[in-house]
Parts: sequence; structure tokens; C-alpha cells
Amino acid sequence: MSDTNSGKQNLKQSLDFFDSRLFHDVQLARIFADSKTFADAYPKLSLPEIYAVYEKAQATEAFDLTTFIHQHFVIPDTILLTNDTDKASVKSYIESLWPKLEKQPNNIALCSLLPLSHPYVVPGGRFREIYYWDSYFTSLGLNESGRQDIIQSMILNFIDLQDTLGCIPNGNRSYFNSRSQPPVLGLMVEISLQNFEKNQTEARNQFLKHCVQGLDKEYQFWMHGKERLNADTTAIKRVVKMPNGVCLNRYWDDSTQPRPESYREDIEAAENITAANRADFYRNIRAACESGWDFSSRWLADQDDLSTIQTTHIVPIDLNCLLYKLEMLLSQFYAELFETDLSVKFAEYAQIRSDAINQYLWDEQSCFYYDFDFIQGKKTPIQSLAACLPLFSQIASKQQAKHIALKLKNSFLLEGGLVTTLNDSAQQWDAPNGWAPLQWFAVVGLMNYGFDKLSLKIMNRWMATVEQQFITDNNMMEKYNVQHSQHVAKGGEYEVQHGFGWTNGVALAFYKLLEAHNS
Repeated sequence: MSDTNSGKQNLKQSLDFFDSRLFHDVQLARIFADSKTFADAYPKLSLPEIYAVYEKAQATEAFDLTTFIHQHFVIPDTILLTNDTDKASVKSYIESLWPKLEKQPNNIALCSLLPLSHPYVVPGGRFREIYYWDSYFTSLGLNESGRQDIIQSMILNFIDLQDTLGCIPNGNRSYFNSRSQPPVLGLMVEISLQNFEKNQTEARNQFLKHCVQGLDKEYQFWMHGKERLNADTTAIKRVVKMPNGVCLNRYWDDSTQPRPESYREDIEAAENITAANRADFYRNIRAACESGWDFSSRWLADQDDLSTIQTTHIVPIDLNCLLYKLEMLLSQFYAELFETDLSVKFAEYAQIRSDAINQYLWDEQSCFYYDFDFIQGKKTPIQSLAACLPLFSQIASKQQAKHIALKLKNSFLLEGGLVTTLNDSAQQWDAPNGWAPLQWFAVVGLMNYGFDKLSLKIMNRWMATVEQQFITDNNMMEKYNVQHSQHVAKGGEYEVQHGFGWTNGVALAFYKLLEAHNS
């Protein structure tokens, strides 16, 4: 287990740092193009010592802030992929990347990085820490590479972080402490449990018991506040009471401050927002980060204006489908542990959620799933690949799945794979971009309902895009332009990143599915 006291000490020190005048001054001075750089920096002295020196030094005429920062902090590099990587093929390249993206247990004091007790894999580029939902998709590839050990290690790291912070955070940085990401720990546990040998029953049971405790705690995190909902209070934190009294969930963040890792960007984005509304703006920005879709027209009242973000108004399709999957897995796992009452209870929760998803998020007229704006009491107009999650989680009926498959084929499938939404905006989780996680959810969802021909077409187009970009740039990318697959994807707060954990994982998983089909 991780050193909980050490983790809490790092957390407090770095949160104090983000509230400091020094942090504010550096971020607004544009010393670094990416605000995350300084949020990830390592102080060479204790922070109180640096603050004291800064207070004296900055008052002098010859003071230079850039020089001061480089004297007192170690500035982190992006993860660069060295020239000795095997670039003969995408598959061999990914296999040679795993050691470069793997990090060993750490306990570095005074910085924003939270300690972990077990090895883990990071996405790459500016993403130098473990990320929650990324790790599930990365695990798909690690599993194909025979690295089941690190999948189990990452599961244990997430449970440790949850014990320290009360949630599985967005990533192991102190500035992620107030939000999580889409709940995929159960999906990682599913992968890991399949890899125990028949003669490892006792070890498997011990691992399962430990994981079930973590999964139950994660479920309680998402449902926190449910018991306090009433006629006057329809939403508390991540729980929303729907018109029929049933609870579904939304994304949320307790903090209403600019994100330290995007400090200047958030302050600039809020410039034209009244002071009274800025707290809501920052919370909604943070909640969108919890979704993993940062940012998308799904969360915006006006798709061309980030200041209209309203993530906390929205009951999302994907989140609720993943929570349904979590309820079903808890029911299954409790049954394996002979906890019959708990197994029945979670199966009932899952059925209630499934019924509510189909009641509120399915539209009979257009035959598609939509997010629900509970403030306005109606579905949002945005069509997105989140509509594949009812197929992935097997909530949809056969007829509903048929409609979704037809929509994917006719509207979402472009030359390079599936486009994220049908809205072309400046946001990276919109057209013309495609993302590996969503290709995976769609392909598995379609296969669950027998639409193998369409799923093969999606995989072939996506992998052709990945391979074409690899030939051009010798890199695996965070996202791809699927409308014009020869173009590099754009949009978002930072340059497209190389590495890249979830693209690598989904690529290896797709290669296996394609090979199985062709054999």
C-alpha cells in the first residue's frame, strides 16, 4: 500500500503552492507556454523557503522572474521517445514503447506528483503521470503484450489513491484531488481476473476481495448525497434525481477555482464572465475534465463559446452506462464471493438505472441516445459517440442497437474512423477528430449485437489512419483527424501529444480482433 501520510503531506504542500502569490505570478507571466509545466515543477528548496526568498528578491530592481524560477525549480521535460525505438511497424513500435512509458514507484516530496507504490504506465508527452480512464484502454494493449503484472499494479495504485483521497483521481497529481474520471476500474479488474491460472484460486480470491472493496468505495463516491435528495433538492454533487424519482449521475468537481494545470488558460477564458458567475464557470470546466471529454459541444450551450459551458447541468449517457456496468460487475463479483444479498442489491440498482437511461436518454423520434439537461428538463441536441455506450454496456435492445449502428454507418463513419460528434467546433472532442477510446467502445458495442461487418470496417479505417500517421511522423498520436486522415488533429488547450497510451492499447486490441477475423 502507498504511504498515506506521505501522500497527504504532498497534497497539502502542493495545494498551498497553487494558492501562493508566486504560482499566480509565474502562470500569468507566461514564462511557460503550457501552464501544466510549472504545476508539475519540482522545488529545489522547501516551498516556505522559496516564498521568503521571492518576497525579498522580487522587490529589487534587477529581479528577473524567469531566472528566479529556473534557479529554484526543476522544470519537467515532456516524455520524448528516443531514436532507438523499433519503428519497423506499428505493432513493434508499441511493444518497444511500453518500457519508455512505464514509471516505477515514486515518493518525491514537495511536488504535485502523488506517491504510488507500484509500477504504472503514463500516456506520454506532457502527460507524465498516471491517468485514470486512459489506463483502462492502455491495459487492453498491455494485456496483449503479456504485461498483466502492470495492469494489476495500476489497479492497486488506483485503490491506494482512493484510500488517500476518497476518490480515484483524474491522475496522481495533487491538482486532480477533487475530481475523478469515467469509472473504469471494474473494467480493468475484469481484464486482470481473466489472467489468473486455474491453480491460483486463493490468490485470485484475495485479489478479488481487495478489488471489490475498492469498487464498492468507488460506487459510494459517485452516489454520495443520494440520501439527501428531496423535492427541493434535485442534485447533490454527482447525483441527480430525475423527474420519476430515480437517481442518475453527472460529472462534478467540488472546487470552483481555476485549474492549476491550466491556470492562465482558465483565467483568460473567464475574462468576459461576470465575477458572480466565475465560480460556476470554473466548476463546469473542471467537471468536463472529469468526463475525459475536455472539451466538447456536449457541455456547451453555444458550441462556439467555451464560456457557455454547463457540464453540471447534464446527465451524460456514457457516465451512466459505465455506472450500470459497475453495478453489474459488483453484482457478479459479490456472487462469486457468496455475498448473495449484496449481489441481488446491485443487480436491482443496475436494472433501475438501465430503465432510467432508456426512459430519459433514448429518443424515439430520432432513434438515438442523447445526454439529458436536467435543468431544462429535456434532452440536449448533440449527437455523439457517447451513444455507443448503451451497446458497450448492453443496455440497448436489439432494435435500439440496430438504429445506433445505422446512424454510425451513415453519419459518424468517415474515411479515417468514427468522428466524435457531428459538430465541427474548436473543441478537440468534436468533429473532425476521432479518439481511440471511442472507437473501442463503438466496436465492442457493435460486436455485442452482432454488427461484425460494421465493426470491422471501423477498425480497418481507424488502423489505416494510425498506420498512415505513423509512416508520416513515426509516432502514435493522442487523437486523429478522421475527416481528413492525412492531416494532424487539432483543437484543445495544447498541441497534439505523442506516445500515446490509449492509442497504443486500442491498436493492439484491434490487431488481435482483426487477426481473429482473418484467421
